Amino acid sequence: MHNYPILSIAIWMPIIFGLLVLAVGSDKNPGPARWLALIGSVASFIATLPLITSFDSTTAGLQFEEKSNWIERFNITYHLGVDGISMWFVVLTALITVIVVISAWEVITKNVGQYLAAFLILSGIMVGVFSAADGMLFYVFFEATLIPMYIIIGVWGGPNRVYAAFKFFLYTLMGSLLMLIALIYLYTQTGTFDLATWQAAKIPMTPQVLLFIAFFLAFAVKVPMWPVHTWLPDAHVEAPTGGSVVLAAIMLKLGAYGFLRFSLPIAPDASHFLAPVVITLSLIAVIYIGLVALVQADMKKLVAYSSIAHMGFVTLGFFIFSQMGVEGAIVQMISHGFVSGAMFLCIGVLYDRMHSRQIADYGGVVNVMPKFAAFAMLFSMANCGLPGTSGFVGEFMVILAAVQFNFWIAGGAALTLILGAAYTLWMYKRVYFGAVGNGHVKDLLDVNRREFVMLGVLALLTLYMGIHPKPFTDVMHVSVDNLLTHVAQSKLPLSQ
Repeated sequence: MHNYPILSIAIWMPIIFGLLVLAVGSDKNPGPARWLALIGSVASFIATLPLITSFDSTTAGLQFEEKSNWIERFNITYHLGVDGISMWFVVLTALITVIVVISAWEVITKNVGQYLAAFLILSGIMVGVFSAADGMLFYVFFEATLIPMYIIIGVWGGPNRVYAAFKFFLYTLMGSLLMLIALIYLYTQTGTFDLATWQAAKIPMTPQVLLFIAFFLAFAVKVPMWPVHTWLPDAHVEAPTGGSVVLAAIMLKLGAYGFLRFSLPIAPDASHFLAPVVITLSLIAVIYIGLVALVQADMKKLVAYSSIAHMGFVTLGFFIFSQMGVEGAIVQMISHGFVSGAMFLCIGVLYDRMHSRQIADYGGVVNVMPKFAAFAMLFSMANCGLPGTSGFVGEFMVILAAVQFNFWIAGGAALTLILGAAYTLWMYKRVYFGAVGNGHVKDLLDVNRREFVMLGVLALLTLYMGIHPKPFTDVMHVSVDNLLTHVAQSKLPLSQ
């Protein structure tokens, strides 16, 4: 085990580099800001690699722990640590940040330093969410993610960017305020903000249900689950390409991760009691949102609705309470980070050339951009859940767990494979296949070296995870088993 603070470095290095980029950024000479951002993001990613190489997959407890007093009066600590559930998300966050910096290299020409700094700072904050082992520290990082993303959408977004940014901010902030009340209640009962103490506390059923509802509203908005999903398509459509990539690949995972850290272990009896409600909402997201995606004319909106449907699979996997279901849901979260991020990058590549996201404005792209069309085909297939891609592994595991839980629930969940194929292939056919649609498409140039690198990295990860998912599942196995054992044991006090 390393004797230096890996997690603190992973959190604060991108934030410090972000502040440096902010200091040197100048639109007259954007080169230094771009190179500094690239160096900072790559160094931050390299700093997370010891988490993979030194991780002990035989233990369920927190690893790479750091703990020091922060606000002693309220027993709030700066307590960091990762387990098999959170480790991959720290690495994924750092990797996606590198890709976002590369994606913005030639595309962003206004306020370049501020744009890149916002993503670096956001990266550090999101790593903090996945690493926090103190409730108040988690809350501070969780809320702080709103600020950079609000600025990214509001400054570099599309024509309705201010409306989309406000909607994103208000929706997610309102849900989080209820979580703050729940955290304060837990503090009054235990005298600490330590997550492990909260998870071990014996809480009566009524407070458990209220806690679960407070946490559920905070995390359901972030996932987002139906019916509090309406902010996401607006945010995606208006956000710049990098904003959409981070939103889909990482930020949606913060809510799902919250279920595993707070809802299930702190309110296990309430989780079992209210599981049918969550499963129902998840199935509505999978089926109804899939149908909504079918009628979209805007590529970004279609992929945004696709993200909601895929995240419905994640929440379904959690609340089946089976090892395979939870592991499948976590695999789906990681895969969705690769695939949805890549889908938005592909849309960004086309938008940079044509300045249109309307499916009807394209046609025959494969004739002029064959390399790019091959990448887009791979990611479209992964989005459909094709065997051999990462998109298949998580969905297969969740459906298998759902069959063991309830055949009809599994049947409803499996519809996502049909609907996913329908809307994804429908979009691919109209954008890429056929004769060249118009003169604008005829003039398109195939991917350059920069675009090839960023799409190539995600393509390799999508295929690697699809063909050999064992390294991913091995890491999370013991931690998931420990979580489910903990949830299965009733924590109601004897008087209840």
